[in-house]
Amino acid sequence: MTRPRWRLASVLASVLALMLAMCGQAYGQSAAAQQDLYLDAMKSIAEGRQQDADNTLTRMIEHEPQHAGAWLDLAIIQCELGHAAEAERLFHIIESRFSPPPGILEVITSHRLNGCKGWQPHNRMSVLLGRGFDSNVNQGASSPFFSIGSDGTSTVLTLLPQYLPQSDHYTLLSAEYIRDLSPNGSIAYAQLQARENDSLTRYNTVSALAGLDRPWRLGDWGLRTTGTVGFLTLADQLYQRQIQLQVRIFPPLNLPDHFQLNVLTGLSYVQYTTLANFDSATDELSTQLTYQDNKTQAQVNLGLLFDHGDAAHVGGDRKGWFANSLVHTRINEHVSAELGWTLQNWDSQSSYSPGVLDQTRRQNTQIIRAGLIFPIKSDQSLHIEWRQVRNDENISLFQYKGQLLQLSWQWQNF
Repeated sequence: MTRPRWRLASVLASVLALMLAMCGQAYGQSAAAQQDLYLDAMKSIAEGRQQDADNTLTRMIEHEPQHAGAWLDLAIIQCELGHAAEAERLFHIIESRFSPPPGILEVITSHRLNGCKGWQPHNRMSVLLGRGFDSNVNQGASSPFFSIGSDGTSTVLTLLPQYLPQSDHYTLLSAEYIRDLSPNGSIAYAQLQARENDSLTRYNTVSALAGLDRPWRLGDWGLRTTGTVGFLTLADQLYQRQIQLQVRIFPPLNLPDHFQLNVLTGLSYVQYTTLANFDSATDELSTQLTYQDNKTQAQVNLGLLFDHGDAAHVGGDRKGWFANSLVHTRINEHVSAELGWTLQNWDSQSSYSPGVLDQTRRQNTQIIRAGLIFPIKSDQSLHIEWRQVRNDENISLFQYKGQLLQLSWQWQNF
């Protein structure tokens, strides 16, 4: 499926509108403020928030009636929202006031011929099929020896072979579906992932989640609220249920070009259906800095985590922090590269299992991943990914490490 027509037309119109600006129209003393409004409108268009873009452009032309690009973008949005009479009025003003060049006249003519049919929801899908090798499917302990009991009466034991690292090949199927719910950027989405091991089938997993995402505007502040429900099965048995609520806040900061900063607060609840005293609720507070240009996308996240369980929760409450980064860059037209790094730390409040494992758990998990992406068609690509996981803990029974190598094919109509 192609990208929504209104987005393509808006991008084209914005580029062509620069030709009108070269005719010498002056912004006056409020040029910087008007430019900020116009950039905000373009951002709203890019994010699918047509109504927000409409409101911003309307404000802009009230204060700067000679901004040809704003008039054209506003007319296109009105047409895409199904307001044919208003769109035609704006097209007529553009033709009579600005004497637009042939390129912009073609855009106007195209919208008149196609008609203003109103907003239509769009669907986006992606499917990934992969084959890989995992050196530690079961997250087996790095050391075959572990101790139980208190420091004074501890006993050293040897793990059975099934609790040590076991490797296997696997097949992965992943799918994602996104549907627009409103002309202002609200969406519904669903994701499914199934992994089947060749031999270690007791570690086969299926995960699924569904959610709603809605953008908001409060003055110059942007917000996104997200609600998600999901589940995970292990060896065809329900293992985990999860519900999550998040609010992402975009403050109106004056950052350098291509940068954006946002703050996220969230709450998630996880229920383990086959394990006692493991259910927990986690509070999250984090910040994200992103960079994006025509070639590279990068982001860095820093956050705090607070995990609450009931009185019998194993290890008591936990507190932690995390940091991660991801860079995606286009090397050339034939290949792109990705590099990611994640570090997460958890500190428990009390001993893990009094009388058996008296230590208070300290967990430090690091994940490094690298990948190459090879486009083979406009909607298809091949991916090669390498991943290393290292879980360092003060309780040797839970220490593990592993590596994964995966080759996959992806189709998407985003």
